[in-house]
Amino acid sequence: MTLFERIKKLAAQRNKNVKEIALILGFSENLFYKWKNSEPKARDLEKVADYFDVSVDYLLGRTQTPHANTTQPQQLTVEEALASVMSSDGKPLSEHDREILAGIIEAYIEKSSKK
Repeated sequence: MTLFERIKKLAAQRNKNVKEIALILGFSENLFYKWKNSEPKARDLEKVADYFDVSVDYLLGRTQTPHANTTQPQQLTVEEALASVMSSDGKPLSEHDREILAGIIEAYIEKSSKK
């Protein structure tokens, strides 16, 4: 199921359409349709997730569970952690920066596991 299809389904559960949800959230009425062919901004995804009380991962199809498991911290791999990181200018990390950050994360994990 795509991001758009999930939003459409969640909107229908509230007896609304995607245009109505977009306007309620302060977006243009066609924003969700635009997301079919473009990447949404993280803060916009968070706003939608908060409105529907679901996780961003659920919206993106990374999990079938609408709500994050808050009782147990999620364990990410180094690659999963890096996938969500952007450079300070909002662009994807360079390969050099990914290698440096991977080293830092791996060192932190190793040190934490020795405690």
